[in-house]
Amino acid sequence: MNESAIDRILARVVAIRPGETRALLWSFAYFFCLLAGYYVLRPVRDEMGLASGVKNLPWLFTATFFVMLAVVPIYGALVARLPRQRFIPLVYHFFVANIIIFWVLLTQGIALTTTAQVFFVWISVFNLFAVSVFWSFMADLYGSEQGKRLFGFIAAGGSAGALLGPTIAASLAVPIGRANLLIIAALLLECAVFCAMRLESAAAAFKAERIVATDAATKPDAALGGSWIAGLSMIARSPYLAGIALWVALLSLAGTFLYFQQANIVAALTDDPNKRTAIFARIDLAVSLLTIVVQFLATGKLIKRFGAGPATAFLPLVFAVGFVALWATPMLWVVIAFQAAQRAANFAISNPAREVLFTVVDREEKYKAKNVIDNVVFRGSDALFGWLFTALRGAGMELGAISLATVPVTAAWLALALALGRMHEKRSGAGAPSVTEKL
Repeated sequence: MNESAIDRILARVVAIRPGETRALLWSFAYFFCLLAGYYVLRPVRDEMGLASGVKNLPWLFTATFFVMLAVVPIYGALVARLPRQRFIPLVYHFFVANIIIFWVLLTQGIALTTTAQVFFVWISVFNLFAVSVFWSFMADLYGSEQGKRLFGFIAAGGSAGALLGPTIAASLAVPIGRANLLIIAALLLECAVFCAMRLESAAAAFKAERIVATDAATKPDAALGGSWIAGLSMIARSPYLAGIALWVALLSLAGTFLYFQQANIVAALTDDPNKRTAIFARIDLAVSLLTIVVQFLATGKLIKRFGAGPATAFLPLVFAVGFVALWATPMLWVVIAFQAAQRAANFAISNPAREVLFTVVDREEKYKAKNVIDNVVFRGSDALFGWLFTALRGAGMELGAISLATVPVTAAWLALALALGRMHEKRSGAGAPSVTEKL
């Protein structure tokens, strides 16, 4: 099939333009392999979190935050010194090596309780770093206008991978055991590295055809330079970046409260680790099916039509409705429906829109400030709100009351999303201002 035929097929689901096909398809494949690998591992992580005891989840969230604090400076130094085409595969190869170590520990039955706890923390770090690196690359490669058109389709690649991953885990967790799922995940992650390298060559076509308006994609062989901790100062000096950081923190609050409710419910269903892994995999499978339909059919059109702000505001709206439903009917089926709806809304609409927000910041901010927001802010918020949930339950608050108290927070979150959308439109119209420019 020649490229023009592929263009005609793609044009039915995405507003593609001449010269974008190769990069778009490699971006799709890259995210597909990355999330397929992660979603093979995710049910294993959730089961190991329960194996450690629901009461220990706040401690695991806190440990994740402190590990993130230790890792971010290392990543910052790496990004400052190495060009994109070197540090991206290096990050993923490092994670593959970690997966192999965990596989050996689990198959040999070495310190299983400790290994489970460390694995839970590790994959929570791996998920945010791996996905953050991917979206930094996308924001580096595509311009704001392209992001509005293409990020929904690219995100659908991740959703397709998120469909394959839990299918593999649900089908094979019991027959081959949870430990052997790690080998499958490692192979998928190596496929993601291959796609990333092919995407680098496709980026050269952008440069030749002048598709991207900024110079972001034209210098993949140049290191970013600067301080390893510059991301923190960038956020502190930029209202725009600080607003995105607050948006992520509020996402963490809502998501953590819902996650803790899910954990309590599944823990009460069964004590079998392989069966619990399969349960989590089936939940992920249901979410992925809903997400991919929305992404292929609606995401690009919605973001292009309404802009990044209203699209990011859709998720707080879903959380508001969901928490009201949990307050009125705190039952298992409501939690499952809520989880499916909010994750589909996040992955299909709000997350691609949030990534569009980063297309109008400078290149160093895309890798350094974004990494701090996606990792330190998110996991720090996870730890904080995990303890808050535990404190509220310890004080005697019922799940319904906690849900109702969260609704006003989602309203403020929605207003913030709309404000960020206005800032984004201002920046995309005038060009990306420097980190110190006040909006």
